Amino acid sequence: MKILVTGASSGVGFEAVLELISNNEHEVIAIARSQDKLRRLYEIANGLNPSCKLYPAKFDIVHDDYSSLVQFVETKVGKLDILINNAGALINKPFNELTQIDFAEMLQSNLLGHVKMIQHMLPLLSAESHVVNIGSMGGFSGSVKFAGLAAYSASKAALHTLTECLALEYAESGIHFNCLALGSAQTEMLEEAFPGYQSPVMAFEMGKYIADFAVNGRKFFNGKVLPVAVTTP
Repeated sequence: MKILVTGASSGVGFEAVLELISNNEHEVIAIARSQDKLRRLYEIANGLNPSCKLYPAKFDIVHDDYSSLVQFVETKVGKLDILINNAGALINKPFNELTQIDFAEMLQSNLLGHVKMIQHMLPLLSAESHVVNIGSMGGFSGSVKFAGLAAYSASKAALHTLTECLALEYAESGIHFNCLALGSAQTEMLEEAFPGYQSPVMAFEMGKYIADFAVNGRKFFNGKVLPVAVTTP
């Protein structure tokens, strides 16, 4: 399969890419803002599988020019079978200290960047392709909420609803849209949200789950926001 993963330079996105390239069944485009971290990802991936087809590209989903990314994808893989929208950001700040700029930043990073990505990749998505948005239990309806994460959680809730809307709108096209509302996994973002907390789920375990779901989930789900959590947080 031909797969694009955003936010691939660290955390669960990084681990999902390593899982996807563990054999030679997939061609993976990995994008992130950090060239150095992408270089590290490429080195590790080639150490695990020297014949892997991994194409890293430095790209900011909010600010960069999508025409260059579209051309890169077309050149490297042609069409896409899977799009994993994992890129995101987090602000941990009491509500009365949050500014409009903070909310705008969360919406840009956790919603609007994915909107732009999906819109530009739609012409490249093959029939029966799968778009997987990475949400959060913080934005999952009815879940336990935490102080300091209002802007982050609100932006993730919007991504969840976007997923449901797109699944309906593109039902006849064969494109499947699903969202994984992730609970905790031991990543830099978790440490930022809950300093000192140790998750029972390691980043590589969650990355493997995301990779497996991206490849197989469309056979069983469409338009679903699925909680993936064993603890609170």
